[in-house]
Amino acid sequence: MTPDQHAEAAESLFRAEETGQQCGLLSLQYPGMTLDDAYAVQKALVSLKLASGRQKIGWKIGLTSRAMQDALKIDTPDSGVLLDDMLFESGATVPAGRFIQPRIEAEIAFVMKSPLAGEDCTRADVLVATDHVAPSLEILDTRIQRADPATGQARIITDTISDNAANAGIVLGRERHSVDAQDLRWTGAIVSRNSTVEETGLGAGVLNDPVTSVLWLARCMASYGQQIEAGDIVLSGSFIRPIECPSGSKITADFGPFGSVDISFA
Repeated sequence: MTPDQHAEAAESLFRAEETGQQCGLLSLQYPGMTLDDAYAVQKALVSLKLASGRQKIGWKIGLTSRAMQDALKIDTPDSGVLLDDMLFESGATVPAGRFIQPRIEAEIAFVMKSPLAGEDCTRADVLVATDHVAPSLEILDTRIQRADPATGQARIITDTISDNAANAGIVLGRERHSVDAQDLRWTGAIVSRNSTVEETGLGAGVLNDPVTSVLWLARCMASYGQQIEAGDIVLSGSFIRPIECPSGSKITADFGPFGSVDISFA
């Protein structure tokens, strides 16, 4: 893809979010689209959002579970950018029409106290740079059709990355914990929709350790000349399958001693 095509694709995604009308698969419109192309589109999309007055507050990491990687036939996570208008308080209600096809995932959020970057970054560096961890929910949405209506072709990884890794919102729990206070591999959640348990999972579903996920991001960003900044929120990746959230849904994530998070959809 050319830089003009990156900008063109970003404009389509930006319009889709603004209007609530999904655009077609970029992977069909731009055959041969690479992962580098997808991240270039994502960067152009985020630039449009920043130009409209939004501010970056952190990063999300996705596709950290083996099941999701197998489904998309990839062997690496992906990442996206968190913006200030995506942040919801636990217990809040998402207004009707805010998202197109919202889904929920349960994650452990890292809040950083110092910058983190570099290909030689270590697990110990992640621990030192983390201020605290907290229970969280990620709201996913898709500004791209999940499948092409004419051919039936499903979205692929380049579509998802271009669409800011499908990120739409973040709900932080109120509890705060030291990153080394407990084994995050054994930190999990029971996630319910309207009082019915839909999914359960453990932190070990995220690359065997959520800390490893943040380490992957720090190393990956080095190749793009970026870094995790002090104050950034980093969503380390979901350890459950996405839960559909039609209008009227109330999602509750019980993380046990780690805390809880809930969000409703009007």
